[in-house]
Amino acid sequence: MNEYVARDIRNIALVGHGGSGKTTLMEAILYTIGVTTRMGSVADKNTVSDYSADEQARGYSLNATLAQVEHGGTKYNIIDTPGYTDFVGEAIGALRAVDNALFVLNAQTGVEVGTELLWGYADDYNLPRAILVNALSREHANFDAAIGQAKDRFGGSGTSVTIVQFPANQGEQFSQIVDVVSQKLYTYERGGKGVAKVSDIPATLAARAAQLREAFVEAVAESDEPLLEAYLEAGELDEETLMGGLRKAIRARMVIPVLCGDGQHNVGTDRLLEVCRIMLASPEDVGPIEAEVPGQPERKMQVSPTTDEPLCAYVFKTISEAHVGDLSFVRMYSGRLGQNVDVANTRQGTPERVGQSFFMIGKERTEAGHINAGDVGALVKLRNTHTGDTLCDPARQVVLAQVSWPKPNIEYAIVPRTKGDEDKIGNGLHRLHEEDPTFVHSVDGELSQTLIAGQGELHLAAVVKRLQDRYNVTVDLARPKIPYRETIRKMAEAHYRHKKQTGGRGQFGDVTLRVEPLERGGGYEFVDAIVGGVIPNKFIPAVEKGVVEAMTSGVIANMTVVDVRATLFDGSYHPVDSSEIAFKLAGLNAFKEAMRQASPVLLEPIYKIEVTVPEEYMGDVIGDLSSRRGKVSGMDSNGPFQVIRALVPLASLYRYSTDLRSMTGGRGYFTREFSHYEEVPPDVTAKIVEEVQKAKEEAS
Repeated sequence: MNEYVARDIRNIALVGHGGSGKTTLMEAILYTIGVTTRMGSVADKNTVSDYSADEQARGYSLNATLAQVEHGGTKYNIIDTPGYTDFVGEAIGALRAVDNALFVLNAQTGVEVGTELLWGYADDYNLPRAILVNALSREHANFDAAIGQAKDRFGGSGTSVTIVQFPANQGEQFSQIVDVVSQKLYTYERGGKGVAKVSDIPATLAARAAQLREAFVEAVAESDEPLLEAYLEAGELDEETLMGGLRKAIRARMVIPVLCGDGQHNVGTDRLLEVCRIMLASPEDVGPIEAEVPGQPERKMQVSPTTDEPLCAYVFKTISEAHVGDLSFVRMYSGRLGQNVDVANTRQGTPERVGQSFFMIGKERTEAGHINAGDVGALVKLRNTHTGDTLCDPARQVVLAQVSWPKPNIEYAIVPRTKGDEDKIGNGLHRLHEEDPTFVHSVDGELSQTLIAGQGELHLAAVVKRLQDRYNVTVDLARPKIPYRETIRKMAEAHYRHKKQTGGRGQFGDVTLRVEPLERGGGYEFVDAIVGGVIPNKFIPAVEKGVVEAMTSGVIANMTVVDVRATLFDGSYHPVDSSEIAFKLAGLNAFKEAMRQASPVLLEPIYKIEVTVPEEYMGDVIGDLSSRRGKVSGMDSNGPFQVIRALVPLASLYRYSTDLRSMTGGRGYFTREFSHYEEVPPDVTAKIVEEVQKAKEEAS
């Protein structure tokens, strides 16, 4: 592969809702360029992007896959990303590394919730973008409806969603595209090499083509005041001025060009590549980015996409697979990365040795030799480098901004099938988190569980499969225990005397405690109100230790006690038999007795959730939330979607991501965040107590 400088590189992420045809579009691109000799298909499990056994078995993308190809003097670094929201982390990582986002819409369904979600992440990185209406050969394909939705959702506020191409014969025989800019008709052989025959636009489409060209020129002119003045004076813009203004407007996100095509039948692929070359941003167009000096976040430096500057690269993805090996995918922001060089990992604060580097097409590697500023590549067997790290010249150390990863919205407990695998499981989970920061794990000492959390049930199923395949450990997923809490409603007092005589020195501790509720979130207070020395000062800390120990296991369901003030105000002691252990036991039992008399209640964690769904599913979703003891707190319209805000008990969110997907045909997603603790209704408390008692009996 030839070496390229920044101005001749296009870094593009294919993003969109699941089922929009991104992987098939990648196949069409590779076939049209001549990288492959025939197009693979998802159904036949032979695509370049979905090369892992897990992806082929499931029939959809789990990973972001890089294909680096050359065509017409331009290098295209194209990343095919998963469409399911369970794997949104892969798409976010890709968006962090590219200069452009190509949003792929299904011509049947238009803008969907996954499109909406990823559009927001593209906004976070200020990415220039284009829209491709794909799958125009499907029954009920509707280009105008899809673009109408896109204009409603993404147009306005200084942004024009502008048609650059439209289909001449959408539907099952789709094979012709009208190019608004060139005012030509492009006709394709369905399933052919993707190279069109060019002809004049037929009279039946000429009026629409002329009207759309006028709208296109106006959108470009309105993006720049001098351009607008020139357009108003002359009534037209020459080709060079028009295209220069268009590139500038796209980079400024004032114009979003709309293309059309069909990846399955390879219609429009050559025009797509040409539009990407002419219209989308190169790394040179994007220009310098800002970085921080390690340990001095207030100091900023500019990193420019030129080989004349010291090396600076961002690791946007790491993988470790048996048939691929350990690979760190990097985006070069400045400098030139050779082989067998020493670099600094500034986020980890460690040195790193770069050996070989490669360019990738799916799982296939080509030795890179050098990776220049603006380009992308893969490094092998780095020791201490993970997703989100910055690699740079040790003489100029900077740190690039990291991704803000979405919080998990589903959690499971894992149970090893083989005893003694705990260490292997812990190491494996740690490595998997380093590769995929949207997956997290923890050990809950209170509930004696190892927990894994992620973006959905499919996400966690994929993690468990990787754990088995790579680290040879098998686990089962179990419903996680809920961290209930116990508290009290009223004040109560209790006296407890611990007295024991077994020959020789006895044990004696005598305390009287008062307990009273604190406001929710108040935690715990211990008050020493002893007067007159009825309990010597040296024994009072022991009483508090007993109270604290008692609070680890409440009187309703053996759950942690919270939001209680315990006041020690009376007692007695024996000059010989009193001891710290005696007063600790007295404090423990007095607290439990006082709590029983203080109207104890069970508390459960309540989560704040936001559910985004197409409007037609709103009734079903609200009804389902009500069945989960959820309380809807508000609703907002967001274009064709409804955003439902609700407070729902954590216990009722088990498998919610799966149920929501089933309820909405995969078109809904949600986020969750802990809100507060709230009293459990009496009927639910009775069931919880019964379950705790049953578990205790089974354990014994």
